[in-house]
Amino acid sequence: MDLITVNQEECTKCGICARECPTIVLSMGENGPEAVAPLACIACGHCVAVCPNEAIDNIKTPLARQLDLTAFPKLSAEEAERFLRSRRSIRCYKKTTVPREDLLKLVEVARFAPTASNMQGVSYVIVDDQKTLQESIELAIKWLENDALLCDRFANYIKAYREDGIDIVLRGAPNLILATAATDFSRGRENSVFSLAYLELYAPNLGLGSCWAGILEVCALSANSPMLKLFNIPEGKKITGAVMVGYPQYSYKRIVDRDPLNVTFYKREI
Repeated sequence: MDLITVNQEECTKCGICARECPTIVLSMGENGPEAVAPLACIACGHCVAVCPNEAIDNIKTPLARQLDLTAFPKLSAEEAERFLRSRRSIRCYKKTTVPREDLLKLVEVARFAPTASNMQGVSYVIVDDQKTLQESIELAIKWLENDALLCDRFANYIKAYREDGIDIVLRGAPNLILATAATDFSRGRENSVFSLAYLELYAPNLGLGSCWAGILEVCALSANSPMLKLFNIPEGKKITGAVMVGYPQYSYKRIVDRDPLNVTFYKREI
C-alpha cells in the first residue's frame, strides 16, 4: 500500500506538504505530492496536518485520526505566559489517592511531547501501591548511604529520614510515574525529559501537583539499579525519568520571579 494518497479534486498543488516534510519524503509532481522516499517517513504527520484542503492522507498518520485545530481556542500570549510561569514543583501532598483515570490522562498527554526525529520510544509505569513506594524510598536512601560522594552531599537529607522519619525522596506523594525506554535507545533520557515536562505542565489542569523525583532518579537511572526489580521493569528496558504526582496540600498565591534574563544577539565579527 502506498505511503500517501492524494485527493486530486481537493489538491491545489500548493506544495506546502512537500516543503514542510522534514525528511524530504515528498516531492511535487504533475498530479501533486508524491512519496519519493517512503522509507524515510518518520510519521510526524506534518503533511496531513498542514494541508489546507484535507487533500493528503498518510497511512502512518491517517487523516481520520487527526483533530481539527479550529475547534480549540487559542491562548493569548499573556495567558500562555501566565500558564507556563505558574507551574510549581510540589513537595507537600495530601494523602488522597489520585484516580487511575486521571493518572492515565497525564501519560496520555505526555506521549505527545516532541522527540528526536519523532522516534518516541518512551513508555510509562504508574506506581500507586503505597508499600512499593515506601520500599523505593528506603532503597533510594540506602543508595545514597552506600555512595561516599552522595552520602556527604545529601547528609542532611539522610539524617532527616533516619532520625526524624521525614520523606525527602517522594515527599509523601501518593503516586509515582516512571518513564522507561529500551536500554539501547540513546535518546531515551532526552525524550523522557520532554515527555515528563508535558505531564508536569498538564497536571494542574486536573488539580494535581508534581515534582521530579530527583533523589530517586539518582538510584533509578544508575546501572544495575535495584529499582528495576522493585518496579518490575522488563529486561531490555531502563528507567529514564521519575515524577511524583498527587494533590497539592497548599495553593500558591503568586508567580515567583527568577534571575534576570541573560541573553545576547550574536554579532558577527568583521
